[in-house]
Amino acid sequence: MTDKKPDSLPVEKYRPTSLNEVKGQEEIVTTVRKFVTSGKLPHLLFYGPPGTGKTSTIIALAREIYGPNYKNMVLELNASDDRGIDVVRNQIKNFASTRQIFGMGSNSNGGSSMKGERLFKLIILDEADSMTNVAQNSLRRIIEKYIKNCRFCILANYSHKLNPALISRCTRFRFNPINEESIRERMKTVILKEKVEIEDDALDSLLTLSNGDMRRALNVLQACKAALGQDSVNNVIDIDMIYDCIGAPHPQDIENCLDSILKDDWTTSYLTLLKYKNVKGLALIDLITGFIELLGKYKLKSKTRLEILKNLSDIEYGISRGGNDKIQTSAIIGVIKDAMEFEK
Repeated sequence: MTDKKPDSLPVEKYRPTSLNEVKGQEEIVTTVRKFVTSGKLPHLLFYGPPGTGKTSTIIALAREIYGPNYKNMVLELNASDDRGIDVVRNQIKNFASTRQIFGMGSNSNGGSSMKGERLFKLIILDEADSMTNVAQNSLRRIIEKYIKNCRFCILANYSHKLNPALISRCTRFRFNPINEESIRERMKTVILKEKVEIEDDALDSLLTLSNGDMRRALNVLQACKAALGQDSVNNVIDIDMIYDCIGAPHPQDIENCLDSILKDDWTTSYLTLLKYKNVKGLALIDLITGFIELLGKYKLKSKTRLEILKNLSDIEYGISRGGNDKIQTSAIIGVIKDAMEFEK
């Protein structure tokens, strides 16, 4: 995917420029737009998983409110900036304390997007959960003191990392993972504009593996397109390329490993898992996740399913604690074989 600017990435190139282009968060967009049109926009807290549209939504909102005056009216700080007490006391406080230069904002039609005589400034704090506790405590007073001429939008992946007193000063919106249909609609637009050829099953796998993360889906598509190259004989992105790019185990490999556990003896099953781990570079955690998803499609007794889930969760905990790889591999085989005895 290329653009006129060589450093332009699809995540930024196709970032929504208006709230109408934000996908998968329709209820939040509708509510925020009502706040704006009524002239009663509160301090906002957007939180949720990465790639769900938090930054895109607030930037699109700001562009609709301020129009060409966007850069003068918005202060945007992200995790790459210094997030200590000095930034709060100096940069944020200085920006919030001064009156806005422009009296009216303009929307795409050239008119004001807000009711009221004067517009407030907007401060966007991206990745606010990485701010120090001292900085968060200092920010509370600034939010209250300059509410007449400034609004804050706090963006975070994890709300529990924010100061409760800071959260209570904001109207909270939870951004859920974007549904597959919304991602599919956006991806088809990108594929059409960038003239990318991708197989249908590869696109389905990309949507599934993205787990509701629009940014991840775009980055994987970008990587696959770059991997093809200009002189590639086959310029079509297939399902194998998607899995290789993401580093996820191929479903067929997971199925082969599980079939060996269910049908072969213990030694053969162990050697099969060892072969796939060494040749395909599969991790035990990925195998466990794949087995659970695959067994979820099987018609099993409740006791069988309970035993598998319970014991595999213990093995996963052991792996996270640095358990021996060979022992944990043997344990996976034993757990599934023992649990399947209940089916007889």
